[in-house]
Amino acid sequence: MAATTPERQAPRLTMKPDEKVGPAVVEIEGLWTKFGRTVVHQDLNLEIYGGEILSIVGGSGTGKTVLLRQMLGLERPARGCVKVFGEDISEADADQLKRMRNHWGMLFQQGAMYSALTVFDNIALPMRELRALPEDVIYDAVLLKMNMVGLGVEHAKKMPSDLSGGMIKRASLARALALEPQLLFLDEPTAGLDPDLSDAFVALIQSLHRELGLTVVMVTHDLDTLFALSTRIAVLAEKHVIALGPTRDILKVDHPFIKQFFLGARGQRALEVLEEQEHVRAQEHANLPFKQPAQANEPEN
Repeated sequence: MAATTPERQAPRLTMKPDEKVGPAVVEIEGLWTKFGRTVVHQDLNLEIYGGEILSIVGGSGTGKTVLLRQMLGLERPARGCVKVFGEDISEADADQLKRMRNHWGMLFQQGAMYSALTVFDNIALPMRELRALPEDVIYDAVLLKMNMVGLGVEHAKKMPSDLSGGMIKRASLARALALEPQLLFLDEPTAGLDPDLSDAFVALIQSLHRELGLTVVMVTHDLDTLFALSTRIAVLAEKHVIALGPTRDILKVDHPFIKQFFLGARGQRALEVLEEQEHVRAQEHANLPFKQPAQANEPEN
């Protein structure tokens, strides 16, 4: 009797964003990823909506960064469809990919700055590659992006080796925003930063997300960053997305990885910080000055 392939279990949680968002920006359907005989993703499905911050988490070997690279068109899946802004990036040729990449930015884990270029020239590079902008426009745009990410213009002529880890992150973020993308990819955005710098960088991403209306796709293992930023979390395990939804709903899912990752000692500490932040925000909202509605003057006795 021929062996049958075991039926894949349905995701334990699939929820759309609670808050108002736009149409799907990234659509992944029936995706398979293989390395030789090793199957990393099997029939994986995921939709990312305009204006949300979607975080991807999973254990070692679940293909988090590979999935990010497939959305960027840097790797092709063995099977399935990856659409970005409605175009199937998994089938795009080199010219199509080059055009499509103008609509998104990428912050790599280590910054990926060109060591032989100054900070200014690193940020200017995507604009110069367009071969459509005069140098004076590029000059003003670079300084604007540096100011946007909180990187002083006095650092413009420095080499990447002269910058601290936090400054490298900010310079790389400025470059990712150079072409004013609608979609921003973040790979471990706070890795290597001390707690104060990490908190400041998270606040910067929150501010840019709000002010620019960005859609953000993030891979991170840092629970503080995850809880502070995520609209939804996609959990990778068993070769597909086993849970997708807002943070507090993910925490209720009964799965060994979720219990170990989110509800261990590190997760409990991060959750306490999140609850404190939510309490402060609630208090600030409750303490907003109340404007008494105007009333007609009562007649005197």
